[in-house]
Amino acid sequence: MKAICIGGATVDAITTIENQSIERMTMLNAETSFLLLEEGRKTEAVDISTHCGGGAVNASVALARLGFDVSALVKLGRDARADLILSQLAAENVSPQWIMRDDKAPTGASVIVTSHERNAAVFTFRGANATLEQRDFHSEAFDADLVYVSSLSGRSAASLPFILKLAKEAGCLVAVNATMRQLSAHPDDLLTNLARIDILALNRREAEALLPALIARVGHSGPLPRIAAGEHLPALLTRGLVAGSFEIGLPSFFATLRDLGTRYVMLTDGSGGAFVCADQDIIYCPAEPADVASTAGAGDAMGATFAAFIAMGDAPGVALRAATLNAASVIAYTDTQSGLLSRQILDARLDAHTDPKLRKWKM
Repeated sequence: MKAICIGGATVDAITTIENQSIERMTMLNAETSFLLLEEGRKTEAVDISTHCGGGAVNASVALARLGFDVSALVKLGRDARADLILSQLAAENVSPQWIMRDDKAPTGASVIVTSHERNAAVFTFRGANATLEQRDFHSEAFDADLVYVSSLSGRSAASLPFILKLAKEAGCLVAVNATMRQLSAHPDDLLTNLARIDILALNRREAEALLPALIARVGHSGPLPRIAAGEHLPALLTRGLVAGSFEIGLPSFFATLRDLGTRYVMLTDGSGGAFVCADQDIIYCPAEPADVASTAGAGDAMGATFAAFIAMGDAPGVALRAATLNAASVIAYTDTQSGLLSRQILDARLDAHTDPKLRKWKM
Protein backbone atom coordinates (compact mmCIF):
# COMPACT_ATOMS: atom_id res chain seq x y z
CA MET A 1 0.00 0.00 0.00
CA LYS A 2 1.10 3.56 -0.68
CA ALA A 3 1.25 6.38 1.85
CA ILE A 4 2.39 9.99 1.93
CA CYS A 5 3.32 11.74 5.19
CA ILE A 6 3.06 15.53 5.39
CA GLY A 7 4.43 17.81 8.08
CA GLY A 8 7.64 18.44 9.98
CA ALA A 9 11.24 17.28 9.73
CA THR A 10 13.92 18.04 12.31
CA VAL A 11 17.37 17.03 13.41
CA ASP A 12 17.29 16.30 17.13
CA ALA A 13 20.30 16.82 19.37
CA ILE A 14 19.61 14.65 22.43
CA THR A 15 21.49 15.37 25.64
CA THR A 16 21.23 12.72 28.35
CA ILE A 17 22.16 13.86 31.87
CA GLU A 18 22.49 11.88 35.08
CA ASN A 19 19.41 12.00 37.31
CA GLN A 20 21.23 13.75 40.13
CA SER A 21 22.20 16.58 37.78
CA ILE A 22 18.57 17.47 37.06
CA GLU A 23 16.05 18.61 39.65
CA ARG A 24 12.31 18.45 39.00
CA MET A 25 9.65 20.80 40.30
CA THR A 26 6.01 19.70 40.09
CA MET A 27 3.16 22.17 40.56
CA LEU A 28 0.64 21.15 43.21
CA ASN A 29 -2.47 22.64 41.55
CA ALA A 30 -1.60 22.11 37.90
CA GLU A 31 -0.49 19.15 35.83
CA THR A 32 2.87 20.73 35.08
CA SER A 33 6.45 19.75 35.89
CA PHE A 34 9.72 21.55 35.24
CA LEU A 35 13.27 20.30 34.83
CA LEU A 36 15.79 22.54 36.60
CA LEU A 37 19.47 22.95 35.71
CA GLU A 38 21.88 25.01 37.78
CA GLU A 39 22.62 28.39 36.20
CA GLY A 40 26.20 29.16 35.22
CA ARG A 41 27.53 25.64 35.86
CA LYS A 42 28.87 23.24 33.26
CA THR A 43 26.86 20.04 33.57
CA GLU A 44 28.43 16.76 32.53
CA ALA A 45 26.35 14.78 30.03
CA VAL A 46 26.16 11.01 29.84
CA ASP A 47 25.76 11.25 26.08
CA ILE A 48 25.00 13.75 23.33
CA SER A 49 23.71 12.21 20.12
CA THR A 50 22.11 13.37 16.89
CA HIS A 51 19.00 11.82 15.35
CA CYS A 52 16.37 12.58 12.73
CA GLY A 53 12.89 13.44 13.92
CA GLY A 54 9.82 15.56 13.24
CA GLY A 55 6.26 14.33 12.88
CA ALA A 56 6.27 13.53 9.16
CA VAL A 57 9.69 11.87 9.27
CA ASN A 58 8.75 9.76 12.30
CA ALA A 59 5.47 8.71 10.68
CA SER A 60 7.22 7.94 7.38
CA VAL A 61 9.70 5.62 9.08
CA ALA A 62 6.92 3.97 11.10
CA LEU A 63 4.88 3.25 7.98
CA ALA A 64 7.89 2.10 5.97
CA ARG A 65 8.78 -0.44 8.66
CA LEU A 66 5.18 -1.65 8.54
CA GLY A 67 5.60 -2.41 4.84
CA PHE A 68 4.10 0.67 3.19
CA ASP A 69 5.51 2.32 0.06
CA VAL A 70 6.02 5.74 1.66
CA SER A 71 6.82 9.25 0.45
CA ALA A 72 7.52 12.23 2.71
CA LEU A 73 6.29 15.72 1.86
CA VAL A 74 8.36 18.09 3.98
CA LYS A 75 10.39 21.24 3.42
CA LEU A 76 14.09 21.30 4.26
CA GLY A 77 16.79 23.92 4.02
CA ARG A 78 19.99 23.61 2.04
CA ASP A 79 22.27 22.59 4.87
CA ALA A 80 23.93 19.67 6.60
CA ARG A 81 20.80 18.94 8.64
CA ALA A 82 18.84 18.43 5.42
CA ASP A 83 21.50 16.05 4.13
CA LEU A 84 21.23 13.99 7.32
CA ILE A 85 17.45 13.72 7.03
CA LEU A 86 17.62 12.73 3.36
CA SER A 87 20.20 10.08 4.19
CA GLN A 88 18.05 8.64 6.97
CA LEU A 89 14.94 8.55 4.79
CA ALA A 90 16.88 6.79 2.03
CA ALA A 91 18.09 4.19 4.55
CA GLU A 92 14.45 3.56 5.56
CA ASN A 93 13.27 3.32 1.91
CA VAL A 94 11.18 6.48 2.15
CA SER A 95 10.87 8.27 -1.20
CA PRO A 96 12.16 11.87 -1.36
CA GLN A 97 10.09 12.65 -4.47
CA TRP A 98 7.97 15.34 -2.81
CA ILE A 99 10.59 16.82 -0.50
CA MET A 100 11.25 20.52 -1.11
CA ARG A 101 14.23 22.71 -0.30
CA ASP A 102 14.03 26.30 0.91
CA ASP A 103 16.80 28.67 -0.19
CA LYS A 104 16.45 30.93 2.85
CA ALA A 105 15.10 29.02 5.85
CA PRO A 106 17.32 26.36 7.46
CA THR A 107 16.14 22.86 8.26
CA GLY A 108 14.22 22.51 11.51
CA ALA A 109 16.01 21.36 14.64
CA SER A 110 15.36 20.38 18.25
CA VAL A 111 17.41 20.10 21.40
CA ILE A 112 16.12 17.43 23.79
CA VAL A 113 17.33 17.31 27.40
CA THR A 114 16.57 14.08 29.20
CA SER A 115 17.70 11.75 31.96
CA HIS A 116 16.92 8.15 32.85
CA GLU A 117 14.24 9.07 35.42
CA ARG A 118 12.91 12.33 33.97
CA ASN A 119 10.85 12.85 30.85
CA ALA A 120 12.44 15.00 28.17
CA ALA A 121 12.30 18.75 27.80
CA VAL A 122 12.35 19.84 24.16
CA PHE A 123 13.53 23.10 22.58
CA THR A 124 12.28 23.37 18.99
CA PHE A 125 13.37 25.54 16.07
CA ARG A 126 10.79 25.30 13.26
CA GLY A 127 12.90 26.68 10.39
CA ALA A 128 11.75 25.54 6.94
CA ASN A 129 8.92 23.52 8.52
CA ALA A 130 6.96 26.77 8.88
CA THR A 131 7.20 27.75 5.20
CA LEU A 132 4.92 25.24 3.45
CA GLU A 133 2.35 26.93 1.17
CA GLN A 134 -0.51 25.77 -1.03
CA ARG A 135 1.70 25.92 -4.11
CA ASP A 136 3.92 23.24 -2.54
CA PHE A 137 1.13 20.64 -2.77
CA HIS A 138 0.35 18.97 -6.09
CA SER A 139 -2.48 16.57 -6.83
CA GLU A 140 0.00 13.99 -8.16
CA ALA A 141 1.48 13.65 -4.66
CA PHE A 142 -1.83 12.27 -3.40
CA ASP A 143 -1.72 9.12 -5.49
CA ALA A 144 -1.78 7.05 -2.30
CA ASP A 145 -3.97 4.83 -0.17
CA LEU A 146 -3.19 6.74 3.02
CA VAL A 147 -2.43 10.42 3.62
CA TYR A 148 -0.97 11.06 7.07
CA VAL A 149 -0.82 14.72 8.15
CA SER A 150 1.36 15.41 11.17
CA SER A 151 2.37 18.70 12.78
CA LEU A 152 2.10 21.78 10.57
CA SER A 153 4.13 24.64 12.03
CA GLY A 154 3.63 28.39 11.76
CA ARG A 155 2.39 29.52 8.34
CA SER A 156 2.27 25.91 7.17
CA ALA A 157 -0.78 25.27 9.36
CA ALA A 158 -2.91 27.44 7.03
CA SER A 159 -2.46 24.80 4.31
CA LEU A 160 -4.43 22.10 6.19
CA PRO A 161 -7.82 22.71 4.46
CA PHE A 162 -6.15 22.61 1.03
CA ILE A 163 -4.28 19.40 1.89
CA LEU A 164 -7.50 17.74 3.03
CA LYS A 165 -9.30 18.86 -0.13
CA LEU A 166 -6.66 17.31 -2.39
CA ALA A 167 -6.52 14.12 -0.33
CA LYS A 168 -10.27 13.50 -0.43
CA GLU A 169 -10.50 14.37 -4.12
CA ALA A 170 -7.93 11.62 -4.65
CA GLY A 171 -10.01 9.16 -2.61
CA CYS A 172 -7.38 8.63 0.10
CA LEU A 173 -7.86 7.50 3.66
CA VAL A 174 -6.88 10.61 5.64
CA ALA A 175 -5.35 10.66 9.11
CA VAL A 176 -4.51 13.87 10.98
CA ASN A 177 -2.35 14.15 14.09
CA ALA A 178 -2.54 17.85 14.94
CA THR A 179 -0.38 19.55 17.57
CA MET A 180 -1.29 21.68 20.57
CA ARG A 181 -0.03 24.85 18.89
CA GLN A 182 -1.99 24.10 15.72
CA LEU A 183 -5.21 23.36 17.62
CA SER A 184 -4.88 26.51 19.72
CA ALA A 185 -4.17 28.81 16.78
CA HIS A 186 -6.34 27.26 14.04
CA PRO A 187 -9.11 25.17 15.66
CA ASP A 188 -11.75 26.12 13.08
CA ASP A 189 -9.58 24.86 10.20
CA LEU A 190 -9.81 21.43 11.79
CA LEU A 191 -13.43 21.52 12.92
CA THR A 192 -14.84 22.78 9.62
CA ASN A 193 -12.99 20.04 7.75
CA LEU A 194 -13.71 17.03 9.93
CA ALA A 195 -15.80 15.43 7.18
CA ARG A 196 -12.57 15.17 5.17
CA ILE A 197 -10.69 13.50 8.04
CA ASP A 198 -11.16 9.75 8.48
CA ILE A 199 -8.87 9.39 11.51
CA LEU A 200 -8.25 12.14 14.05
CA ALA A 201 -5.50 11.42 16.60
CA LEU A 202 -5.21 13.59 19.72
CA ASN A 203 -3.70 13.36 23.16
CA ARG A 204 -5.63 14.57 26.19
CA ARG A 205 -4.00 18.00 26.36
CA GLU A 206 -4.62 18.56 22.65
CA ALA A 207 -8.26 17.52 23.02
CA GLU A 208 -8.69 19.98 25.88
CA ALA A 209 -7.08 22.75 23.81
CA LEU A 210 -9.73 22.08 21.17
CA LEU A 211 -12.58 22.10 23.68
CA PRO A 212 -13.51 25.84 23.75
CA ALA A 213 -13.78 26.07 19.96
CA LEU A 214 -15.67 22.77 19.77
CA ILE A 215 -18.25 23.77 22.37
CA ALA A 216 -18.61 27.22 20.80
CA ARG A 217 -19.39 25.54 17.49
CA VAL A 218 -21.95 23.01 18.71
CA GLY A 219 -23.43 25.27 21.39
CA HIS A 220 -23.38 22.82 24.29
CA SER A 221 -21.18 20.61 26.39
CA GLY A 222 -22.11 17.05 27.08
CA PRO A 223 -22.53 15.64 30.58
CA LEU A 224 -19.76 13.91 32.44
CA PRO A 225 -20.30 10.13 32.44
CA ARG A 226 -22.52 8.35 34.94
CA ILE A 227 -20.60 5.67 36.78
CA ALA A 228 -22.34 2.44 37.61
CA ALA A 229 -21.97 1.28 41.20
CA GLY A 230 -18.84 -0.80 41.61
CA GLU A 231 -17.61 -0.20 38.07
CA HIS A 232 -13.94 0.76 37.79
CA LEU A 233 -13.44 3.00 34.78
CA PRO A 234 -10.27 4.42 33.22
CA ALA A 235 -9.42 7.77 34.79
CA LEU A 236 -10.11 9.85 31.69
CA LEU A 237 -13.50 8.24 31.12
CA THR A 238 -14.43 9.10 34.69
CA ARG A 239 -12.96 12.60 34.65
CA GLY A 240 -13.91 13.75 31.16
CA LEU A 241 -12.14 16.63 29.44
CA VAL A 242 -11.75 19.97 31.21
CA ALA A 243 -10.42 23.27 29.87
CA GLY A 244 -11.05 26.16 32.25
CA SER A 245 -14.81 26.56 32.53
CA PHE A 246 -15.41 24.10 29.68
CA GLU A 247 -15.97 20.44 30.42
CA ILE A 248 -17.38 17.53 28.50
CA GLY A 249 -17.78 13.82 29.07
CA LEU A 250 -15.70 11.60 26.84
CA PRO A 251 -18.71 9.94 25.12
CA SER A 252 -20.14 13.38 24.30
CA PHE A 253 -16.76 14.58 23.01
CA PHE A 254 -16.47 11.59 20.70
CA ALA A 255 -20.09 11.86 19.56
CA THR A 256 -19.69 15.56 18.75
CA LEU A 257 -16.62 14.96 16.59
CA ARG A 258 -18.35 12.06 14.86
CA ASP A 259 -21.40 14.24 14.17
CA LEU A 260 -19.08 16.78 12.52
CA GLY A 261 -17.93 14.11 10.11
CA THR A 262 -14.84 12.17 11.19
CA ARG A 263 -14.96 8.35 11.27
CA TYR A 264 -12.43 7.43 13.97
CA VAL A 265 -11.16 9.45 16.92
CA MET A 266 -8.14 8.16 18.82
CA LEU A 267 -7.46 9.85 22.15
CA THR A 268 -4.36 9.01 24.17
CA ASP A 269 -3.73 9.68 27.85
CA GLY A 270 -0.12 8.61 28.38
CA SER A 271 0.16 5.99 31.10
CA GLY A 272 -3.64 6.20 31.41
CA GLY A 273 -4.06 4.28 28.15
CA ALA A 274 -5.80 5.13 24.89
CA PHE A 275 -9.36 5.29 23.56
CA VAL A 276 -10.82 4.94 20.09
CA CYS A 277 -14.31 5.94 19.05
CA ALA A 278 -15.42 3.75 16.14
CA ASP A 279 -18.98 3.27 14.93
CA GLN A 280 -21.06 3.33 18.11
CA ASP A 281 -18.33 1.96 20.36
CA ILE A 282 -15.70 3.42 22.64
CA ILE A 283 -12.74 1.03 22.81
CA TYR A 284 -10.11 1.32 25.53
CA CYS A 285 -6.63 -0.18 25.65
CA PRO A 286 -4.45 0.22 28.76
CA ALA A 287 -0.90 1.44 28.30
CA GLU A 288 1.70 -1.25 27.75
CA PRO A 289 4.24 -1.43 30.62
CA ALA A 290 7.57 0.05 29.53
CA ASP A 291 10.77 1.52 30.91
CA VAL A 292 10.36 5.13 29.79
CA ALA A 293 13.47 6.83 28.43
CA SER A 294 11.50 9.61 26.69
CA THR A 295 7.92 10.05 25.48
CA ALA A 296 9.08 12.02 22.41
CA GLY A 297 7.73 10.33 19.28
CA ALA A 298 5.12 8.24 21.10
CA GLY A 299 2.23 10.19 19.58
CA ASP A 300 3.66 9.79 16.08
CA ALA A 301 4.03 6.05 16.62
CA MET A 302 0.47 5.75 17.95
CA GLY A 303 -1.11 7.78 15.16
CA ALA A 304 0.82 6.27 12.26
CA THR A 305 0.40 2.68 13.46
CA PHE A 306 -3.32 3.02 14.08
CA ALA A 307 -3.81 4.60 10.65
CA ALA A 308 -1.72 1.89 8.98
CA PHE A 309 -3.72 -0.96 10.47
CA ILE A 310 -7.04 0.71 9.61
CA ALA A 311 -5.78 1.24 6.03
CA MET A 312 -4.88 -2.46 5.86
CA GLY A 313 -8.42 -3.41 6.88
CA ASP A 314 -7.89 -4.42 10.51
CA ALA A 315 -10.54 -3.88 13.16
CA PRO A 316 -10.21 -0.73 15.32
CA GLY A 317 -9.43 -2.76 18.44
CA VAL A 318 -6.56 -4.54 16.69
CA ALA A 319 -5.28 -1.23 15.32
CA LEU A 320 -5.39 0.34 18.78
CA ARG A 321 -3.55 -2.59 20.34
CA ALA A 322 -0.86 -2.47 17.62
CA ALA A 323 -0.47 1.29 18.12
CA THR A 324 -0.07 0.83 21.88
CA LEU A 325 2.63 -1.81 21.44
CA ASN A 326 4.59 0.28 18.93
CA ALA A 327 4.42 3.38 21.14
CA ALA A 328 5.62 1.36 24.15
CA SER A 329 8.63 0.26 22.12
CA VAL A 330 9.40 3.85 21.07
CA ILE A 331 9.39 5.32 24.58
CA ALA A 332 12.07 2.86 25.70
CA TYR A 333 14.56 4.93 23.66
CA THR A 334 15.60 8.56 23.95
CA ASP A 335 15.14 9.19 20.23
CA THR A 336 11.91 8.96 18.24
CA GLN A 337 12.68 6.18 15.75
CA SER A 338 14.96 3.48 17.19
CA GLY A 339 12.02 1.73 18.83
CA LEU A 340 9.70 1.69 15.80
CA LEU A 341 8.84 -1.93 15.07
CA SER A 342 8.80 -3.82 11.79
CA ARG A 343 5.53 -5.43 10.70
CA GLN A 344 6.95 -8.90 11.42
CA ILE A 345 7.94 -8.04 15.00
CA LEU A 346 4.73 -6.14 15.69
CA ASP A 347 2.59 -9.02 14.40
CA ALA A 348 4.54 -11.41 16.61
CA ARG A 349 3.93 -9.22 19.65
CA LEU A 350 0.23 -8.99 18.82
CA ASP A 351 0.06 -12.80 18.61
CA ALA A 352 1.95 -13.16 21.88
CA HIS A 353 -0.47 -10.88 23.74
CA THR A 354 -3.49 -13.16 23.75
CA ASP A 355 -5.12 -11.12 26.54
CA PRO A 356 -5.01 -7.51 25.31
CA LYS A 357 -7.46 -6.38 28.02
CA LEU A 358 -9.42 -4.24 25.60
CA ARG A 359 -12.63 -2.81 27.02
CA LYS A 360 -15.62 -1.60 25.08
CA TRP A 361 -18.63 0.58 25.83
CA LYS A 362 -21.59 1.61 23.67
CA MET A 363 -21.94 5.31 22.97
